[in-house]
Amino acid sequence: MRDRLLNLFDSVVLPLLALAGAVLLFGGFVWLGGTSPTETWVLLFKGAFGDAFSWQNTLQRAAPLMLTALCVAIPQRAGLMVIGGEGALVLGGLACAGLPYWFAPPAGVTGTVLVLLASAVAGAAWIALVGILRQFRGVNETIASLLMAYLAIGVFKHVVEGPMRDPASLNKPSTLPLDPVLLLGPLPGQDVHWGLVWGAVACVVAGLWLFGSTHGFATRVVGGNARAARLVGLPSHTIVITACALGGACAGLAGGIEVAAVHTSANASLIVGLGYTGILVSFVARHNPFAVIPVAILFGGFGAAGSLLQRRLDLPDASVLVLQGFAFVLILACEALRGRLAQWVSERDAVRDRQTPHETSRARLAREQAALRAARKEAA
Repeated sequence: MRDRLLNLFDSVVLPLLALAGAVLLFGGFVWLGGTSPTETWVLLFKGAFGDAFSWQNTLQRAAPLMLTALCVAIPQRAGLMVIGGEGALVLGGLACAGLPYWFAPPAGVTGTVLVLLASAVAGAAWIALVGILRQFRGVNETIASLLMAYLAIGVFKHVVEGPMRDPASLNKPSTLPLDPVLLLGPLPGQDVHWGLVWGAVACVVAGLWLFGSTHGFATRVVGGNARAARLVGLPSHTIVITACALGGACAGLAGGIEVAAVHTSANASLIVGLGYTGILVSFVARHNPFAVIPVAILFGGFGAAGSLLQRRLDLPDASVLVLQGFAFVLILACEALRGRLAQWVSERDAVRDRQTPHETSRARLAREQAALRAARKEAA
C-alpha cells in the first residue's frame, strides 16, 4: 500500500504540483508587468480549451509534441537522457520535403506514407548515432544529442537556403512545396490534421511495447541496471541503440508531419522549439508514453493561448515560453525532491531493518521470562 501511494505521489501529485506552481509563478510574472493574474489565467484557459476553435488549435499543436516527447521517453527507458529531438525533427522535415527531389512518389496514401517514412528513417538514423557514440565511444548522450541538434539545424539551413532552395521563395527560403496529392489532410469535419492520430497511435504503441512486450521489458531492465542486464545475457548495446532509433524515428516523423500537414515545404518555420518542448512534456509525463498524450495536449493548449494573450492583454505571443520555463524549473526541483524522498525512505527502511532483529529478540526474551515466572508460580 505504501509503495502504491509513493508511486502515485511520484507520478501524479508531483507533476501536478509543478504545473500548478508554474501557473502561479506565471501569474506573478505578468502581475509585475501591470497585468491582472486572474484575467491572464482565465484567458490562458479560454485560449486553450474555451471553444471548438481553441480545441482544434490546441490539438494541432499537440500532435508534434507527442512525437518529440517520445524521442526523450523511449531512450530514457533504456537509461539514456536524449535531448536532441529538435535535430531529428528538422532533418525529418528535410527528408520529407527532399524525397520528391530524388524520385516522384506515387499519388495518394502510398506517396504520403513514403515521404513520412523517409522522415522517420532520417530521424532514426540521427538519434541512433547518439546511442552508438554512447555505447561504443563513451560519449555522454545528453551533450552529444544537444550538440548534434545544433549541427542538424546548421545542415538544414544550408540545404534549404542552398541546393534545395525553391527559386520562387524570395524572402523566406524554403524547398519546393510538396505535391498536393502527397499532403496529409485534415480529419473528417475537423481542422485538425491526421498527424494527431499518428502521434496518439505512436504513444499507445510505444506504451504497449514498453510495458507489454518482452523486448520492452528488456529495455526497461537495461535502463534500470545495465550491469545486471549484461550479467543475465541481455544485448544491452543493441537494445540501447534500438531505443534511440525508435525515439529518433518519432521525432523525425513529427518533422515530416509538420511539412506534409502544415507548411507544405521545409523552411525555417520548423525550427520553433518543438523538440525542446517535447523534453518538458516527457518529464512531466514521467517518461510514460501513455501519459505523454494528455500532457502534450496541455502544453499544446499553452501554445495555442499565446495569441489570445497577445490580442487581449497586449502580452508578447512568446510569453507562454516563460510559463514553460517555470514548469521546467519546477519539474527539475520535483526530481530533486523525489530523489530526497527516495533516499529518506531507503534510510528509514534500513534503520527499521537493523532494529527489527533487536526488537524481536527482546520480545522473545520477555516471553521466555514471563513463561519462567508462570512455571515457578505454578510449581510453588
